[in-house]
Amino acid sequence: MNAKTHLLIVDDEEANRDMLARRLERHGYGVDVAASALEAMAALAARAFDVVLLDVQMPGMSGIEMLREVRSRFTQAQLPVIMVTARHESVDVVEALDLGANDYITKPVDLPVALARIRTQVSRRQAERALADSEERYALAVRGSRDGLWDWRIDVDRFFFSARWNEILGYPPEEATGQIDRWLDRVHPDDRERVRAEIDDQLAGRSSNFESEHRVRHRAGQYRWVLVRGAVVRDATDCPVRMAGSVTDITEGKVADALTGLPNRVLFMDRLGRLIDYRRRLGGMDFALLFLDLDHFKNINDTLGHQAGDQLLIHVARRLEQGLRTVDSVARIAGAERSASPVGDYTFARMGGDEFAVLLSGVRGVADAVSVAERIATLLADPIELEGQQVFTSTSIGIALSTTSSGPAADMLRDADTALYQAKAAGQARYAVFDHAMRQQVVERVQFETELRQAMDRREFVVHYQPIVSLSEHTVTSIEALVRWRHPARGLIGAREFVPIAEDTGLIVPLGYWVFDEVCRQVAAWSLVLPSLPRLAVAVNVSARQLAQADLPDRLAAIAARHGVPTRMLEIEMTESAMIANLDQVQAVVLRLKAVGFRLSIDDFGTGYSSFTYLQRLPVDRLKIDRSLLASEQESSPTALGILGTVVGLARHLNLEVVAEGVETPEQLERLQRIACGFGQGYVFLEPVAPDPMSRLLLSGGTSPSPAPYAEADLPA
Repeated sequence: MNAKTHLLIVDDEEANRDMLARRLERHGYGVDVAASALEAMAALAARAFDVVLLDVQMPGMSGIEMLREVRSRFTQAQLPVIMVTARHESVDVVEALDLGANDYITKPVDLPVALARIRTQVSRRQAERALADSEERYALAVRGSRDGLWDWRIDVDRFFFSARWNEILGYPPEEATGQIDRWLDRVHPDDRERVRAEIDDQLAGRSSNFESEHRVRHRAGQYRWVLVRGAVVRDATDCPVRMAGSVTDITEGKVADALTGLPNRVLFMDRLGRLIDYRRRLGGMDFALLFLDLDHFKNINDTLGHQAGDQLLIHVARRLEQGLRTVDSVARIAGAERSASPVGDYTFARMGGDEFAVLLSGVRGVADAVSVAERIATLLADPIELEGQQVFTSTSIGIALSTTSSGPAADMLRDADTALYQAKAAGQARYAVFDHAMRQQVVERVQFETELRQAMDRREFVVHYQPIVSLSEHTVTSIEALVRWRHPARGLIGAREFVPIAEDTGLIVPLGYWVFDEVCRQVAAWSLVLPSLPRLAVAVNVSARQLAQADLPDRLAAIAARHGVPTRMLEIEMTESAMIANLDQVQAVVLRLKAVGFRLSIDDFGTGYSSFTYLQRLPVDRLKIDRSLLASEQESSPTALGILGTVVGLARHLNLEVVAEGVETPEQLERLQRIACGFGQGYVFLEPVAPDPMSRLLLSGGTSPSPAPYAEADLPA
């Protein structure tokens, strides 16, 4: 056997593929091996193979699923596939042959049989290649019954369509002849000009071969994707007299999602466009679009790997497919072709990434759409088994109705996406229904994000400082640095308004390092004039995104060293929610922060899953009780005081300092003193101020003169 004949063996069992590879190599074949379908698809993208030996049963993407993907890219003639199965009369074999497998062999592999079948496929492929070199039209005919044939007599403008061509477009086989316009008139309006140009290029000799992917209208009204190939026959004067070729229905490869098998964005948008057109022409039918996004999907990819993420998407697709009622007619590819009428069913699609969409036709109002959204939430409530552990997921859903969204399909999808954004902003694991006010909010949000990005370049951020006071001695014991945005039109904007957006966009990382650098510069300046400053610590907030960076401790230590500030003078504040979101990863960063000398505190304690368990794993120095616990309407009740007292007592037991944030009234201060809370921070002492007023306070000895509030103007000049 010619050594240039190259085989690809795909089998997850190492012993099976290695043994078969060695035996085939001894018979003169070049052999590559792949342990998974994903690895095999990468190999097919990298080089050409003559035959693929594909195991049916594999974890992850099965052999059947890989075969479907292969056939979306290669015909049976271009790449023969021999399935390998241990089940002699399995339905897998029938399904594989239906999907385009060329042959099959059984395990344990009978080598003489395998060699004979490989030779058959190689010989057939070589014969078809030779035939294609000599006669393009007959080579196309040999490609098999899945392709349609066409023949255009240019001189008399007579066009022949094979029975398969008509079958692809839903016409009876007897309609075999016509003119070329019978084809071109059915081409999608967006593709028609391009197809005509490609034909003209071929006729004029500007292209070596004709190959065109485009959409053609099916008799039922929807569009099918086809791949049309052809070649020109010329007379003695080099004038084109005939053009012939094949047509292949590639709709499934174009409109099916390779991972889940669901319709993809292409089919979904086509379906949505047809519904919009149907409603515009006939009226009286409402429909809804549900746009889904899995919550915290990135965490799955980051912690368990992308293969686990793919498996999660497959599980979600199957659960939604099977869980929605049978009468809901959740459609796959075939579902889009059941009838010419688009009324009364669903199309469920994967739009890309972790986004899915459901198109509900024939709804009676928003209640129908909300009912489906709630059912979807219920379907995803149960855990999914991934990589040997249970994973919980949820979805946020944006709903757009045909009664409130107008315009083309892309506009309705945009409206559903806008509602999805609102659902996520409201806390995730919920749904939101689009209204026109949302669009304005999104426009304002985009404008705000743009201004926020520009603010970094324009140096519009400033750092203010607020003292933390000993409640027993009325002295300043530490300071918190708080970033503010000096907006050119709106004035000073607090962190609570822009930091969440900076976190979402990733701007929080460069902003966080800028704040830390600015604080270190200010501490260095204060140290020159305030001998008592080393006894104080200046606290700086770090974001969840910063905590996810393994080099955070070393970068912060380097900034402090550049300004000559000892790390013991700096306190790193981390929110409770950021700590719990990924405790294992955060723990390593926190331990390193402590090792290089920073003080550590937990900010906003009480807003998340407050637990003293994780505090035992982390070298934290201080807890900062969130203002929401202190500002409760029931704050003076025995229960509220009991909760605060419990937090203070447990923190003291763990040798942690406790700071109450948001202390605004003398009454709140008195209650904190009653439960022996050590420290307080808030407007009752001083609002956040610029560096100069804080300098005056520190120069005055850092004494809080009274529990009554005082502002920047009250500080000594």
